[in-house]
Amino acid sequence: MNDAPAEPGRSIIVTGLSGSGKSTFSHALEARSGLPLIHLDIQFWKPGWVEPSEAEWREKQRRVLAGDAWIADGNYTETLDLRLERADTVVVLATPWWRCAGRAFLRGFRKPGQLPEGCEYSAWQRLRDEWRLIPAIWRVRRTKLERELAIIAQHGQHATRHVLKSKRAIREFLDGFGADHRPTPCCSLLARRPCGCSRRTP
Repeated sequence: MNDAPAEPGRSIIVTGLSGSGKSTFSHALEARSGLPLIHLDIQFWKPGWVEPSEAEWREKQRRVLAGDAWIADGNYTETLDLRLERADTVVVLATPWWRCAGRAFLRGFRKPGQLPEGCEYSAWQRLRDEWRLIPAIWRVRRTKLERELAIIAQHGQHATRHVLKSKRAIREFLDGFGADHRPTPCCSLLARRPCGCSRRTP
């Protein structure tokens, strides 16, 4: 896996556990790069919060990621290998678990700005789902990130990897990307502290 891309990143995976700041980071990256942003949580759910089969989900990702320029925001670890086949850049937000848990707590009070088509979400459901994540973040704090990094090492050897472990690292990455569309790697895959879990799948 390369640490310095020969070409600017045009197909970028943003992963990291729930509360790590994926959506905020991805929106900032979208604004700086002009690349279209794909929220996997919006794409995943069928109407009525019905989960697709793995085959359905893989096929949908093949469709939405068919182009050669995008930012894919989401952690769905079981299909990370598929996204890695199409990506030239991988950004892992290795935010400390306690910060992820705190963000999940606060998110419980805020309704998301966008929902999957045909899905309703009451204030109570939002609170319940986000607060359920807090113990899940604790449980996976030492295993989830390591699993993702192993998948990246196996299936993303062609891609440039960035493991961002602090607000400063995130800021420097975005500043570098905005300057010339070629971010400078600022971390290695040696990070060992997981930061949480996805909103519905720890």
